[in-house]
Amino acid sequence: MSKDNFDPKLWTPRSVEETQAIYRDWASTYDDDVLKSGYVTPIRIATALAKHAGLGMPVLDFGCGTGLSGQALIDAGFTTVDGTDINPEMLDLAKGKAIYRKLWKSEPDEAPVDVGAYQTIIATGVVSLGAAPPETLDMLLNLLPSQGLLALSFNDPTLAHESYTSKLDGILEDGSASMIEREHGPHLPEKGMGSDVIVLRKA
Repeated sequence: MSKDNFDPKLWTPRSVEETQAIYRDWASTYDDDVLKSGYVTPIRIATALAKHAGLGMPVLDFGCGTGLSGQALIDAGFTTVDGTDINPEMLDLAKGKAIYRKLWKSEPDEAPVDVGAYQTIIATGVVSLGAAPPETLDMLLNLLPSQGLLALSFNDPTLAHESYTSKLDGILEDGSASMIEREHGPHLPEKGMGSDVIVLRKA
């Protein structure tokens, strides 16, 4: 199923089951569809993260999808990338790209790794309206050791939804993490959509 027109329903709240169904049906054309629209957020996240993280340290690509974010990390100089996603159809496509050291299917609302297993985690477009809920930020930060890095993005519809911005503000205000980089820029430029790329350092 092509999402070339990017139905606005993509960026509306829905159940995990509905999200899984959307990405299952979209998997075969996902890369072509988003790249035609200039999807640049994975490159922006990888570039931002490379300023702050050791390129030789393993990175967990949480919600790796078909591997676009993992490829961006490799292109930015990272040498070891592992990926996990809840959608087996997306994972099958990622496996064929020879990007990841390890790939596995994770379960919604369950921690995908042991605490401290990774110093650096990315979540490209994952914690967003229509995908993972705001509370996923807490889970990801809890997986990191002290001073670990979390790089993520909020697209424009997510930035307009108070539940996500309030969650991020609360994390910063209570000192759980500090923001070391944040920049608004293009996300899907052919669709006129931008995103904030954010890098957090756990306290």
